[in-house]
Amino acid sequence: MEPFIQSYEFNFIKNQANILVNGHSTSSDVRVLNALRTLTKERVINLFPNITEEQREELERFESIKERMDADEFLFLIKPLVIPFQDVSEQTLKKLFPKAKKLKLPNLEEIDWKETTYLGWYDKGSGRKYIVTNYQDKLIGLHGTFKASSQKGICTLCNKHEEVGLFVSQTKGSTLDTFVRRGNYICQDSTKCNKNIESLEKLHDLIERLNS
Repeated sequence: MEPFIQSYEFNFIKNQANILVNGHSTSSDVRVLNALRTLTKERVINLFPNITEEQREELERFESIKERMDADEFLFLIKPLVIPFQDVSEQTLKKLFPKAKKLKLPNLEEIDWKETTYLGWYDKGSGRKYIVTNYQDKLIGLHGTFKASSQKGICTLCNKHEEVGLFVSQTKGSTLDTFVRRGNYICQDSTKCNKNIESLEKLHDLIERLNS
């Protein structure tokens, strides 16, 4: 079967599996557990409005989840159905940031592309953070200064409580030779952030704000 699950959708499914496991660990009420199983299963299936029967059969294994081992087995079985982040090379990344001199790139061989909604890395030498993602069927790059915070906060991208930092990007203003600086708190660890993301909404909001 061809992959049909996006990385952030896989994270959502994982979260629903965790909810079901936690429900079984805290309640023995059959009616409550049946209702929880129905609700979480519907949330998973409803992610895919154009789902095929074959795809539905794969996802309906979800209802067999009771314990952590069941959830892990289910997630292991559907992981091959996750669509990996599109192929990118070092040359591709350099073209996205033509003004960045001596751009230090991440080690692309160490990245799990099936767990990547956006590619993010911090260039310590320049003090900048870089974000690469697909937006409106086009690969785009964002960059800005980044300063780690000493306190945890809500990440603008994954909406989870994590170690964050202030990402500040500068864009052209509405008049000639003017610039607008916009700041957002995002995860320090982009890998962890990617594992948290369950929707593209926050990521797309950030892109639109920075490009407005």
